[in-house]
Amino acid sequence: MFSIFKRKHPVTNDFSDLITDMHSHLLPGIDDGATDPGNSIQLIRGLQELGYSKFITTPHIFWDMYKNDPNTIGSAHQNLQIELNKLGMNTPLHPAAEYYLDDHFDELLDSNDPLLSVKDKMVLVEFSFVNAPVNYKNQLFRLQISGYQPILAHPERYLYLGGDKKVFDELKNAGCLFQVNMLSLAGYYGKPSQDLAQYLLKKNYIDLLGTDLHHLRHLEALRSSSHIMPAVQSLLQSGQLLNPGL
Repeated sequence: MFSIFKRKHPVTNDFSDLITDMHSHLLPGIDDGATDPGNSIQLIRGLQELGYSKFITTPHIFWDMYKNDPNTIGSAHQNLQIELNKLGMNTPLHPAAEYYLDDHFDELLDSNDPLLSVKDKMVLVEFSFVNAPVNYKNQLFRLQISGYQPILAHPERYLYLGGDKKVFDELKNAGCLFQVNMLSLAGYYGKPSQDLAQYLLKKNYIDLLGTDLHHLRHLEALRSSSHIMPAVQSLLQSGQLLNPGL
């Protein structure tokens, strides 16, 4: 199936200078991403064809839907690594997580158990797509005083923030890094998200780019969109993008 997909959709984008995809759902069977190891490998190969050479996997930890923890994530990572090794794929694959800001996240902060980080003490967090968490400022502050660097996943997809853009200023001034989805730049999630992504780009607020890859449809859009590369090149030339150093 993948070879057919590849022939129909030749690679038009080259993300090799980014080196690392730091937001993906490649671990099999533990959230709404890859369904099994075969699907994971299919997605990894597609990302490698686009130039990526290192992958940081970030499965959801969202207690109402995906009750993941270091054990479930570690097990899925180990199983996938075994399958990659069988195929002779020496693929750097680092297990992290995408933490939903909910009551369970407060419990994790209370417990002082180590959080799964993108690198060092950098932790990826996400808001609800419906409205901002009531106490997100306190949660982000607590994360910081615990020694972590918060990375807000896809802020351009929280459309309710578009009506009061000073929230982006407040979050940046509070020391929060922003990770924008590359597919938002392509308009994949709709024009409002694309407009917010462009706004963050113009404000020089984008610290990290991620594919947020879940399935082959995402891979196809990454492969074929003509709107992504100009932003990638601009960010790389600015020197502000952190992906290559992860």
